[in-house]
Amino acid sequence: MSITDYSATKLVKLMKEKELSPLEVVNAYLDRIEKHNSKWNAFVTINERAIEEAKKAEELIMKDEGFGKLHGIPVAIKDLTPTKGMVTTYGSPIFKDYIPDCEPTFLKRIRTEGGIILGKTNTPEFGHKGTTDNPLFGVTKNPWNDSLTPGGSSGGSAVAVAAKLAPIAEGSDGGGSIRIPAALTGIFGLKATFGLVPHDGDQKNSFGTQHPFVHNGPMTRTVEDAALLFSVMQGYSANDPSSVPGLDENYQDLSHNMKGLRIAFSPNFGLYEISHDVSKVIHRAAANFRALGCHVEEVDLSLGESIRDLSRAFSGLWCVKMAANYGMLYDQNPESFSKGIARIIEIGRKISAVDYKQIELVRTRVWKEFQRIFNQYDLLISPVTATTAFDHNLQGPDQINGKTVNPATDWTLTQPFNLTGHPAASLPIGLTEAGLPVGLQVAGSRFADKLVLQACHAYETAFQTYIEPSLA
Repeated sequence: MSITDYSATKLVKLMKEKELSPLEVVNAYLDRIEKHNSKWNAFVTINERAIEEAKKAEELIMKDEGFGKLHGIPVAIKDLTPTKGMVTTYGSPIFKDYIPDCEPTFLKRIRTEGGIILGKTNTPEFGHKGTTDNPLFGVTKNPWNDSLTPGGSSGGSAVAVAAKLAPIAEGSDGGGSIRIPAALTGIFGLKATFGLVPHDGDQKNSFGTQHPFVHNGPMTRTVEDAALLFSVMQGYSANDPSSVPGLDENYQDLSHNMKGLRIAFSPNFGLYEISHDVSKVIHRAAANFRALGCHVEEVDLSLGESIRDLSRAFSGLWCVKMAANYGMLYDQNPESFSKGIARIIEIGRKISAVDYKQIELVRTRVWKEFQRIFNQYDLLISPVTATTAFDHNLQGPDQINGKTVNPATDWTLTQPFNLTGHPAASLPIGLTEAGLPVGLQVAGSRFADKLVLQACHAYETAFQTYIEPSLA
């Protein structure tokens, strides 16, 4: 078993016991990145100080000083997250040489607990879509099949973890950007309750704070590793106006008696066309939760008269946000923006204040409908995506089960939880008959983050659903 096969939790234990050193661990991952990253294009920038930082971490271990929760653990950071002293491009030519002089609170916490930043992972331009490519670094490919997309916008982070180029990674989720690539690459991802992980962004640039959508969170191969990273990232920050006090929980203990847990099951939110192969795996997962002793009941949701209503509401809020954040830069440098971003900005500028408030009424209706479910059940399970991974040249599928769908919006079931702020995870639950991974969306009421993790951990332990892609 090589170093890159170990979970982050296991690596922490081995380094604490001095059976492995941070330098050995970091070198193992840097070697793997050098050999294999060109195939998948997960990392776009490598931390030139990673080895130096590993040596310092090793010195502290030898002196029995300052062993943090992530001591010596390499961490991949999404290129939408500003990293002090390291190039942060946001996937845009405008920022190809930008080096921030500050970074968000959760990243400082990762460093304080001994995490070593390996480098930055690929993202679409300003994280604007559910696949991963940009004008600077090109396409990121899925390690299950390099002709397929890993999803986005945290596609680089997902691939870094799935391909064992990093033990754990940070992603951000504005409409599913942690959960979508986690599902399509067969790893675990968590979007926590809104506000638990402070999102104070790049304080030098006002667009760094992107409320009310964006959540930063862990992407890992195991639920236990996600709980470890989340425990470090979460907690109140005075620099984030939406930050809330952290949960005083023991995330090292994820044991939970699943018997009698009330789980609502929605196979499609009453709106989405789910491919038959994904639906089969999702229904099997619901049956598996019953086998764990849970009370699983299929429920009807009323999120709108059609998928178009929900998609228009989310897209409207998203377009306004993008126009407000990047409109001035676009006016100054239109040639540096892709056609997709330019169109989003133009749409956002046409939405009036009254239109915006009417959209927020839809958001309120969605919140109330989900909370109605959480008032009766402990958790809600559903698909993360309506299909498995598709060609990386596509924005999304235009047909599912022979029915025409919107490739921009109709294949992800993630955006509603960005509208509401409820915690939601993507749990790998196995493969389709074609051999591609499927993710189950496990959501809970606000601040039920540990319960989400516990339920996912119980499922993972019982059914051993994590399967590695065939890698070099």
